[in-house]
Amino acid sequence: MIATLLSWIAGFLIVSGNIFALTAAIGIVRFPDTLTRMHAATKPQVVGLVMVLIGASIHLRGHIDVWMLLLTGLFTCITAPVVAHLIGRTAYREQRHRDGLLRVNELGDEIDRD
Repeated sequence: MIATLLSWIAGFLIVSGNIFALTAAIGIVRFPDTLTRMHAATKPQVVGLVMVLIGASIHLRGHIDVWMLLLTGLFTCITAPVVAHLIGRTAYREQRHRDGLLRVNELGDEIDRD
């Protein structure tokens, strides 16, 4: 009974994570500029991947490969914000954002100094 329940939970997490990843992919294609595409590429994509990894870990419980899934999720959560930050700064420097999108311009003085 518990094994069946855990299989259902794992399946639900894997399917839900795939739906998050699908919406992220659709957002990357449909959004008009770099900053909004960057949001779609980082937040729902990482949440979807973590859900899939948790579902796979539940399915593979007790197997040695669960640690690889944990490391994959950890490295993704560490690197995704750094990549998003670098993409955002590059898009700002190259003026690849919609006018009026930024309400606060914290990089204006810093870019002028460079």
